[in-house]
This record gives sequence, structure tokens and C-alpha cells, in this order.
Amino acid sequence: MTLDILHVPGCPGAAVLRALLPPILAGRPDIQVAWSVISSEDQARQHGMTGSPTLLLDGTDMFPRSGQQPSLSCRLYPGDDGHLGAAPSAAQLGAVLPPP
Repeated sequence: MTLDILHVPGCPGAAVLRALLPPILAGRPDIQVAWSVISSEDQARQHGMTGSPTLLLDGTDMFPRSGQQPSLSCRLYPGDDGHLGAAPSAAQLGAVLPPP
């Protein structure tokens, strides 16, 4: 499986994911991570980025929301505490990943 992280340069959510993902993916050699910098609306449309960061597992948005359009904007994720954050929480990431 491939986990594609699509993000714009300097995205705070991408920085959060860089810290969160290593322990979550430890022992998961079946998941390869690819980081892609998206710098134009055309690239966002082509790759399916609906805000930065967008997480795609084998091309499917892991956190889909109805009506989201391709965008270079920052993407916010509802947190475990109900507040919006720059990236999904470790618990949310673990919950959407398929079992090994």
C-alpha cells in the first residue's frame, strides 16, 4: 500500500504528520509513504488534493468530506476533542489504516 501525503510548501499539517506517522507505521512494511509537494491548482486537481495536507491511501482520501474540491488551501481536521487541527490525530490515523 502507498500512503501519499499531498501538501503545499510550509504546510503546518505536514510537519505534524512527519512527527505522528513514524510510530504509527512502525512495523508496517506494507505501507510505503510518499510526500508530494503540490504547488498549483492544476496539480491539486490532477493528484486529488483537497487541501493541505491530504492523505491518500492507494489513491483514496483517508478522510473524505462531501463536496470538497481540489485546493491549495490549508485543510483542517476535526480533532478528538472537537477542535479543528492541522492534521488528523494519531488515534484517527490508526483507526483508518487497514489492519496489517
